Amino acid sequence: MQKLWQYREAEEYILNVPRFTSKNKPQDTKAFWEFLGCPGNHQKIIHIAGTNGKGSVCSYLNALLQETGHSVGMFISPHLVRMTERIQVNRIPILEEKFTEAFTEVYDAVKRAAETEKLSGYHPTFFEFLFFIGMILFEKEGTDYIILETGLGGRLDATNCIPHPVLTVLTRIGLDHMEYLGDTVEKIAGEKAGIIKEGVPVVTLDVPGEAFAVIQKRAEEKNAPFYPVGEGDAIDCSFHKKSIDFSYHSRYYGYVRLMLSTGAVYQTENAALALRAAEVLLGNRMTAGQMEAAMQSAVWEGRMEEVLPDVFVDGAHNEDGIAAFLKTVRQMRSLAGTTRFYLLFSAVKDKNYAAMLQEIAEEGLFEEVALAALQNSRAAERKEFEKLAQQYGLRCSCYASVEDALSSLLQKKQEGELVFAAGSLYLVGQIKEWLEAKR
Repeated sequence: MQKLWQYREAEEYILNVPRFTSKNKPQDTKAFWEFLGCPGNHQKIIHIAGTNGKGSVCSYLNALLQETGHSVGMFISPHLVRMTERIQVNRIPILEEKFTEAFTEVYDAVKRAAETEKLSGYHPTFFEFLFFIGMILFEKEGTDYIILETGLGGRLDATNCIPHPVLTVLTRIGLDHMEYLGDTVEKIAGEKAGIIKEGVPVVTLDVPGEAFAVIQKRAEEKNAPFYPVGEGDAIDCSFHKKSIDFSYHSRYYGYVRLMLSTGAVYQTENAALALRAAEVLLGNRMTAGQMEAAMQSAVWEGRMEEVLPDVFVDGAHNEDGIAAFLKTVRQMRSLAGTTRFYLLFSAVKDKNYAAMLQEIAEEGLFEEVALAALQNSRAAERKEFEKLAQQYGLRCSCYASVEDALSSLLQKKQEGELVFAAGSLYLVGQIKEWLEAKR
């Protein structure tokens, strides 16, 4: 008799998957996807990899495709508060009931597959389980497009079992997950570029360095049409506290003036990547007016998001991410004048949080930095933050929890002063969940 799962049971099962399975070989992941019937394979799939900016590019591209009349499924990670955030249709997280139905399909298929010779002993990882649920749901919903964000790397990522995407996008490449992807930008770019397929167009950033050369070479080897986005494609930026005006160099309309509903400086780069990707897909069927409407409507949670008046959370979680975050804070300081800024910082132990704290100390932008450990099994210890803060001469306070730290900063904050939180997407999620519970 088939088990009738409830959403909370399904969620708990997936959360416990890492305890009894390990990384699978790509051929096994693909074999199980085929065992499921290749869900989503007949839809138009866009595959996105990179170190920073993947989620933002997904969001902007989703907005563009919707604005031009298409339905869009989007698979992203991690989630901030709820697991269903990872699987969205037209920017709305999937309903718990639908999630549970698709979970049951995958769970039952795992049991059947175990009885076959080819997949005997196979069990999806945490990420694979969610990926398969997403693909089943996108097929059921009949979306025109599916946007797939890789989880880790690209070449060996579960999402790379999809053989024929219509487009691949590579965002900014930096040093992250080095224990898995390599210890140089060149090696990491090679792993990310592993999503490039024969003859499938590639959109990427044209920035100096090894990453661009690696991606370009891979595209040439795969006979993939190549569409780089350079500095001249997003110019005349005008930054405001909560918005950015800039000019995008369209392939069809010359420079188009657009507005983003964010103060995050780094988002012009991500928006330009999404705009170029949409133009490669749609050509001049997308109008300048549709570009303008989509860019203004797109909002991406956890990226310089204002969660309370003058309180911003940012998912910067590596050295490049923190550098981009600090660039935005500098811009906001130039607009705010002598106003005091505060920062809440936390991170997970497998990130280079020492380098991140050093960057923060060197910039000297904050009146005070509050340090606290996350409620997460991967959390770095508070005492490690304290030691580094002392080493770098950082003016800081240490707290027993993220909630205590934020409460303290909110009490100190005067009218017009700004509070920021950065260092981990888990930190963003914990703050948002806490604030939601207080409402």
